[in-house]
Amino acid sequence: MAGASENRASEHFDVLIVGAGISGIGGAWHLRDQRHGTSFVVLEAEGSYGGTWLTHTFPGIRSDSDLYTFGYRFKPWVGPPIATAAEIQSYLGEVIDENDLGRHIRYGHRITNAEWSSEAKRWTITAVRTDTGDARYFTAGFLWMCQGYYRHHQGYMPEWPGMSDFKGQIVHSEEWSEELDYTGKRVVVIGSGATAATIVPAMAGTAAHVTMLQRSPTYFMPGLNANELVDKLRLLEVDDAIIHDIARRERNFAQAEITRRSYEEPDLVAAELIEGVRVLLPEGYDMRHFTPQYRPWRQRLAFVPDGDLFAGICAGKASVVTGEIDHFIAGGIVLKSGETLEADLIVAATGFNLSPLGDIAFRIDGQPLDFSQTVTWRGMMFTGVPNMVWVFGYFRASWTLRADLVADFVCRLLNHMDAKGLTSVVPALRPEDVDMTLGPWIDADNMNSGYLQRGMHLLPRAGSKHEWRHSQDYGTEKKEFPTIDLSDSALVYR
Repeated sequence: MAGASENRASEHFDVLIVGAGISGIGGAWHLRDQRHGTSFVVLEAEGSYGGTWLTHTFPGIRSDSDLYTFGYRFKPWVGPPIATAAEIQSYLGEVIDENDLGRHIRYGHRITNAEWSSEAKRWTITAVRTDTGDARYFTAGFLWMCQGYYRHHQGYMPEWPGMSDFKGQIVHSEEWSEELDYTGKRVVVIGSGATAATIVPAMAGTAAHVTMLQRSPTYFMPGLNANELVDKLRLLEVDDAIIHDIARRERNFAQAEITRRSYEEPDLVAAELIEGVRVLLPEGYDMRHFTPQYRPWRQRLAFVPDGDLFAGICAGKASVVTGEIDHFIAGGIVLKSGETLEADLIVAATGFNLSPLGDIAFRIDGQPLDFSQTVTWRGMMFTGVPNMVWVFGYFRASWTLRADLVADFVCRLLNHMDAKGLTSVVPALRPEDVDMTLGPWIDADNMNSGYLQRGMHLLPRAGSKHEWRHSQDYGTEKKEFPTIDLSDSALVYR
């Protein structure tokens, strides 16, 4: 099949990057910076750059990681730690413009097929122009998957009895329309994660009332949307690049500390997090709504900048209800407790649908790829899949930290292959690895987010040995990635 595709008119590039979100733009920058003369193209399905920060349009959309670490190491962040989608888009736009990356990006190109030919030693990519429906063909020596891990524009929507009986509007946060008017309406937001914690305070000022309906509580971490150290350094007129580096180090240290403490003293950390919320709520507030039953960091901690969620509760504009949905009625939702929540608008902030390979049909030498049957090598390459790297970030640290590390690795790997005259590389289990225990991409005891549990069967397997898994440990990988032995027998070159 790959041979037939190659007979069609196609463009060839050394590297093809999938996605012009924060990972893809970063990858393009690193190629330009570290691989002078490498030809590359970025194919993006949407009409512009940004990924999540373009497709997410629900009220209040903002980062849940600080921009000193969520931003790139090479581009100082000069705004507040937690940024709006518009601010992040502006930052990404500056990276594109300042480095002439726009000429490498093809917007409105949705990839449908990716086929590897060992004979031709290249990938053949089929993309459909979203404006015309015409197919376009590309070939590339190396494929860099920067499209993320979930399906944009289609969130996970549970099915509850009676949903068709509801006379108001039901909308998923992933499918939000900016034309939706909720002025003066009674709103119920189903969910308790970072998305719900963003939407509720953003809607509270305009809606009649907003109720956050949660099946179970989440850990929240309120704090000022400011960094005292950064503000002091700016007053001293320290260079932005130096401030950015110091802030990244300080934030990474703080993240590592709370992760360590969450494992070593989970009860104490839980008590501190709950107390941090209690002091921002009215006296006597029922803290069962903010007391989770799981250990801290088994799901992402939801940072609440300036405590805006709790300010809405104190002002009587927002409330939290904990309970399970029994059924919908014309005027709202009936819980299993018998309580009725009246609503004109229901927003489902109920999570994602995983799409590890971006809904692209992969074939290796004519055979369909079953991604779930591969074993990951360091959480970025996969057994039986040649010349491909996938960017998957951290759960307990900023995504972009790993995107930068992976980019460095890709450039070093390509340099190594060029120097040795090699055209393909594929991870393969060594004889001593064949009998190791295989398990899921990540242990549910370490991260039990709903979208992961629903989609774990779509993800590659992980091995019991360190190099055959995604460590989720930035501190370790920051030291290890630059020194990965590219001559390791786990990497088979041709």
